[in-house]
Amino acid sequence: MIHELKEIINETVINQKKGLKNVLATVVHLNGSSYRKPGVRMLISQDLNSVGAVSGGCVEKEIIHRTKSVFADNKSKIITYDGRYRLGCEGVLYILIEPFFISDEFIHTFSEANANRESLKIESHFTKDDEAFGDFRSVVTFENKEQFVFSETFILQQKNDVAIFTQILAPSFKLIIIGGEHDAVKLCTIASNLGWEIDVITSAKDSKQLSDFPGAHSVIGDTPETIQFSNIEQNTAIVIMNHSYVQDLKYLVKLSEYQPKYIGVLGAPSKRERLFNELFEFVPAISEDFLETIYSPAGLHIGAQTPEEIALSIIAEILSVIRKKEPFSLREINGKIHTL
Repeated sequence: MIHELKEIINETVINQKKGLKNVLATVVHLNGSSYRKPGVRMLISQDLNSVGAVSGGCVEKEIIHRTKSVFADNKSKIITYDGRYRLGCEGVLYILIEPFFISDEFIHTFSEANANRESLKIESHFTKDDEAFGDFRSVVTFENKEQFVFSETFILQQKNDVAIFTQILAPSFKLIIIGGEHDAVKLCTIASNLGWEIDVITSAKDSKQLSDFPGAHSVIGDTPETIQFSNIEQNTAIVIMNHSYVQDLKYLVKLSEYQPKYIGVLGAPSKRERLFNELFEFVPAISEDFLETIYSPAGLHIGAQTPEEIALSIIAEILSVIRKKEPFSLREINGKIHTL
């Protein structure tokens, strides 16, 4: 969910330049079930516009209404939202509403942490009451041990009657797309809506521009012989869509030195067997673990036909792999959809 925090911070910078105060609402506790879980956030500006969401859209209006006191007196508070009587979620949300001001120092540290793909920790202090006012704030700790709060009046101290919700935000999930054709553009566009960090590798002979791939973080032209991968062992998926068997094989040989979470390869099932046979020839010591990361043909069998549908099926498969879930229809579930 780091991409949601990035959006909130970007909007806060814009609002502060306009001279607008901001308030941050964070779900810090949940009794029962809800559309989204603790750790989701939304930003409300002084003109009562908002960014982000803590539910499917039903809770946000009440949160905006109840932020007015925080803008007026600059005091944090805890509110509850009981979905058992107004939604179908059967849960009670505890929401921390706090003044939100970010300094230049915070922006610099946050930007560096994101560039280095580092995690960060957010600790939100709260109490399980409704309309409770107090010294309830959030503290952000980076890997370099720097800490930031969003109010000069907040005193960081542990109190017996105050609970702490702790959340670790990992770097954005990374998707590397190898290929520069129309279907690669569609995959990039859809994946960017999930907040993924997308790097595109096109042919060195026909390199594309960043503007050709909406939502991409970077676009380069390279070859499997010269490409250098970094930081792809964790939190990374790769989709190879060159429409060239030779190029696909060369990239798989290169990638055999690494262990990404997922490697998708476009093509027919017969292509997979041929790829595996030739991989053993070029890399005799190739590991079973590496072969297990290869999904070819890439995507779930949902009847996808168009480039957009194929992209959707690939993204769904990546999610099922990284979340370790076997895909099936949710109507088969009688209990909770999510388990904490």
